[in-house]
Amino acid sequence: MTEESIADECSDPTQTLSIELPCQMVERIERYAKENGATVAGVMIEALDNFLRMQR
Repeated sequence: MTEESIADECSDPTQTLSIELPCQMVERIERYAKENGATVAGVMIEALDNFLRMQR
């Protein structure tokens, strides 16, 4: 393993993050997840990951 790959590892692969979102946004996320056979968490993870990757 390289030093970089070791630095990218976490002691736990998941971590809890609680945020408050507007009700209408949550409804859109839930609808999107249901229509696409995904979980709300999966939709949120994918959306945030895509957003952050575009910032590079």
